[in-house]
Amino acid sequence: MPAPLQSWQQTAAGQRRFGLIAHRLHRLGSDSALAQWARSSEDLVRQLGLQLVTVGAAFDALLNEELLVDYPGLHRLPNGREGGLMRVVSRIAGGLTPGEALDGVIFLMDPVDPSSTFPEAQALKRQCVTHGKPFVPTLAGALEWVLVEALVAGLAPERLGAAAVAELDPADQTLALIAHDARKAQMVDFAGQHFDLLSRFESRVATGTTGGLLNELAWSRGWPAGQPWVTRYQSGPLGGDAQIAELVLDGACQKVIFFEDPHVARQHEADIQLMERAVWSAGARCSCLNSPAMAAQWAQALERVDFSRPDAS
Repeated sequence: MPAPLQSWQQTAAGQRRFGLIAHRLHRLGSDSALAQWARSSEDLVRQLGLQLVTVGAAFDALLNEELLVDYPGLHRLPNGREGGLMRVVSRIAGGLTPGEALDGVIFLMDPVDPSSTFPEAQALKRQCVTHGKPFVPTLAGALEWVLVEALVAGLAPERLGAAAVAELDPADQTLALIAHDARKAQMVDFAGQHFDLLSRFESRVATGTTGGLLNELAWSRGWPAGQPWVTRYQSGPLGGDAQIAELVLDGACQKVIFFEDPHVARQHEADIQLMERAVWSAGARCSCLNSPAMAAQWAQALERVDFSRPDAS
């Protein structure tokens, strides 16, 4: 089992600490993504005692909408221009003291906000991937991740409510599986460990080489010979990321599991960023898991739910 997941499990019973950030588009008004997330998730956040270390403008927006008012787990950092986001990056890496370390980040991202390309924004995601901590950049992902936190913390699925459990069911969704060269073996291992869960998706897509490896795995597991388990697109450098990005934009792909290698320069970096920005653009209906540790947490949570039961949804 990867070390980051072990660390996450050891702290799951205690107070978890997440950074909370939202671009301007996603924090202004009662219908903003931040407000929608807080209204939907507030009860569970309070039950879990989830600590929210919030960059200034997002903190102020919550209070303006009278959300999480008087919640002692809501903490304010300076605004982004005053270094608030940089402080979140430091705390994902461990912070200056053990009590400052964050377990993950919800960062509701707008792909056309200029700050999405700032070094601190890019460093934040990279540090999350490096340290195996959740980086949650979309409304759909943020709503889902609070449910994941609750399930892995031991909350019984029926206590989430039928509507919430139904939202977790992948049966009518398409899943994209993408992995960089250094992560392909981990992707195959992940798919093998959680084959039944991933097979519950209505369909699966992948970039070229990863898709070939996953189909071979599926056939070895008894998937009908000659019937692809995943639909293969081009390899990443030849445009596969862009092809899957179009599926995301069309609403034809609702979840992306993307095992990134943060330690090497990639010649097709622009294609990778295009894929990410497509997910952010479809943020109300698409979520992304960026690392093996994050994907394992998600799978661990969903495998606690018996979706086959009539009362599971």
